[in-house]
Amino acid sequence: MIHLPGNFSYGRGRETLARAQVLRRSWPFFLDLCVAGMGLACFYGVVKIATYWFGGAQPEITISQSPRALPLYAFYSIVRIGLAYVLSLVFAIGYGYIAAYNRRVEALMLAALDILQSIPVLSFLPGVMLAMVALFPHRQIGVEMGAILLIFTGQVWNMAFSFYSSIKSIPRELSEAANVYRFSRWQKLVQLELPYAAIGLVWNSMVSVAGGWFFLMACEMFVLGPRDFRLPGLGSFLQTAAGTGNGVAIAWGLAVMIAIIIATDQLVWRPVIAWCDKFKFEQVEGKARVKSPLLMLLQHSAAVKGISEHVFGPLNEAVYKRLAERRKERFAKGLSEGVVPEEKERTLRTEFTLVRSVAVLVVGSAVLYSAWRALMLLRTVEGGQALLIFEGAGATFLRVNVSLLLAAAWTIPAGVAIGFNPRLARIAQPVAQVVASVPATALFPVLLLALVRMGGGLGIGSIALMMLGTQWYILFNVIAGAMAIPSDLREVATLFRFTRVQRWKTVILPGIFPYLITGMVTASGGAWNASIVAEYFRLKNQTLQTLGLGAQISAATDAGQFQLLLLATMVMALMVVTINRLVWRPLYRLGETRYKLEG
Repeated sequence: MIHLPGNFSYGRGRETLARAQVLRRSWPFFLDLCVAGMGLACFYGVVKIATYWFGGAQPEITISQSPRALPLYAFYSIVRIGLAYVLSLVFAIGYGYIAAYNRRVEALMLAALDILQSIPVLSFLPGVMLAMVALFPHRQIGVEMGAILLIFTGQVWNMAFSFYSSIKSIPRELSEAANVYRFSRWQKLVQLELPYAAIGLVWNSMVSVAGGWFFLMACEMFVLGPRDFRLPGLGSFLQTAAGTGNGVAIAWGLAVMIAIIIATDQLVWRPVIAWCDKFKFEQVEGKARVKSPLLMLLQHSAAVKGISEHVFGPLNEAVYKRLAERRKERFAKGLSEGVVPEEKERTLRTEFTLVRSVAVLVVGSAVLYSAWRALMLLRTVEGGQALLIFEGAGATFLRVNVSLLLAAAWTIPAGVAIGFNPRLARIAQPVAQVVASVPATALFPVLLLALVRMGGGLGIGSIALMMLGTQWYILFNVIAGAMAIPSDLREVATLFRFTRVQRWKTVILPGIFPYLITGMVTASGGAWNASIVAEYFRLKNQTLQTLGLGAQISAATDAGQFQLLLLATMVMALMVVTINRLVWRPLYRLGETRYKLEG
């Protein structure tokens, strides 16, 4: 016999159940409407930006400081950073893949990566912007593509290092299993290499986008001599407000930027982190998992499920089936001809040797000609100017290393704590995203004025600005490394009652070591890059600078002295490559061999 509460009505109970059933039926429809709304919004955004880009080239643009201009400015900046990130992701995967699997060019590609990440954005600016404008002389898209490529140069290098390092540290048994099952290169990339590198790639993507916000102000406010390449955007809004000392406009701009960063964290990064948590390399499933309400809603959307089951699923099966058939056909054809596929591949490589040699000869000739022209340009540099550049290189070298040591002192323990504690990560990750993405140059006037009043100056303030721009590379890589440590290793350490020192020595530091080195390398290059804004700053129509290589690059760019710009850039690249070769490259090899996770 069932006893109902005194105030329970059977009719009311049936009505409540009916309402619950209606809600369960209508909820997927509501989710589908949300997905469709986002699709329509993206379509409208594409139409809007295409209309602006393919219109006529804009003359000198006046940047408004009114808050009413912020929505449109923010939209333009989001599109530039988003397209630069997509370009960076594709480049990072392709570049890291080739460098990891082609031993003939691996050393050369890593050296090129060292050089490229050390070259400041301002060194790319004149050539890239002038080339894009010359390519599209009568369209706005030329200047826009120049800005996107420049933001790309500030985002891509740590992602390429991360993907390369992840491929080199894939456990041997996983690679052998892929070879045993005859995975094609595409199948191995999609089903092994990308999943294994997902955690590091996602966290480096976050810090790359933060770096894009950092250099957005320089990319949207570029002036080369008499030519003005300013673009309407959030970065130019903040730069104009900081230059005029308009505190209200700075507050409005920072508020909009923080709102965008928080929305990006909740709508993009949090779902992606929760999704890629399944790619963690472990034998025992961890108890604590990162969760995302938006990811759960998308997973329960009928429209998303339908697209996945009826479009992407059959497409993947068709691609894998076709690759397997082609591989089987090549193998059978080779056997019928008495030649195994490996021997045929070697024959094809031999046939292409002549073509490759001709290509190398042509590219080498172009490089030698460019180098000769550059040396001719350097002949105009005076001895006193060259001596000043070398003195500035020593000063910047000291600032970079001090900023790295100070940054590592707090980011390593903080990153491990965030990576080990999902609850703390839910709070700390958005905060770190916001702080990392806010351009330090927007806050620098307040910091600089405070240091001047305390008796310091730009020499000390430049170290603080370098830290604000580069410490996040270490923090986000350490978080990724801590999250990638298998849960079973941490549980074993708890089971055997390791002390805190033992836990750090045997589990934490070896586990995060490859990620830490990636973070330190990219942070080092980022600190050199940040010197161009840390040592040379405009405040209320005044130019403040200190002795340093970054200041000399910025001053040479403003004055259009390309010979000094070239010499300073070459010195900076040479110093970074030397440090990487003597310090970071041996540590990279140590991480690939001794601290590689194996089953």
